[in-house]
Amino acid sequence: MSEFRQNIVDDLRHTSTESWRVLRIMAEMAQALDELNTVKTNCISIFGSARTTADMQEYQAAEKLARLLVQANFGVITGGGPGIMEAANKGACEAGGESVGLHIHLPQEQACNKYVKTRCDFRYFFVRKFMFIKYSMGYVVMPGGMGTVDEFSEAFVLAQTGRARAFPIILYDSTYWNGLLEWMRKGMVTGGYVRESEIDRLVSLCDTPEEVVALVCRTVIL
Repeated sequence: MSEFRQNIVDDLRHTSTESWRVLRIMAEMAQALDELNTVKTNCISIFGSARTTADMQEYQAAEKLARLLVQANFGVITGGGPGIMEAANKGACEAGGESVGLHIHLPQEQACNKYVKTRCDFRYFFVRKFMFIKYSMGYVVMPGGMGTVDEFSEAFVLAQTGRARAFPIILYDSTYWNGLLEWMRKGMVTGGYVRESEIDRLVSLCDTPEEVVALVCRTVIL
């Protein structure tokens, strides 16, 4: 982005009225679109807890998964932070592939990890979510907290309602996610709020990085 345009974006960020907020949102979206349109590799988004540490199995699995995705000619998109996000960006970066980070600014500042090659910064979660959907060919949802569940729910609803193109939504680690899926089937399906066929059609479970990559290669529509 040119210095002139960056100055405009920075100026808009410091305005405080509700009317100017609309322009700040537009500027943030335009800036991200310009940056991400330079990415020519088909990318898979990997979500998971920022609290995962490098000695945990989930971190190592995310790193391996990203490396295998790069070897299968995919890039990786994460939220750009620590934990699972860092692991996935690290695996992609060290494998020589595209490593994208969509970094959100939070009151408790969460630094962008050093393995991100293409970085976008966001103040607004909904703009960031739009970019995940627009530039991802699939979602891999690893163990995490409410932010991770939020991303899973967003993708599920958009696919369920036909508002987004079909793409795989993969929950990694069946021992972690089986409880949620069981609740969805016993609570939501039994109550008539979700069809069981929708869960079966939209969500897959995998337990190894190799399973994930094989499923992505079979189901991603390029």
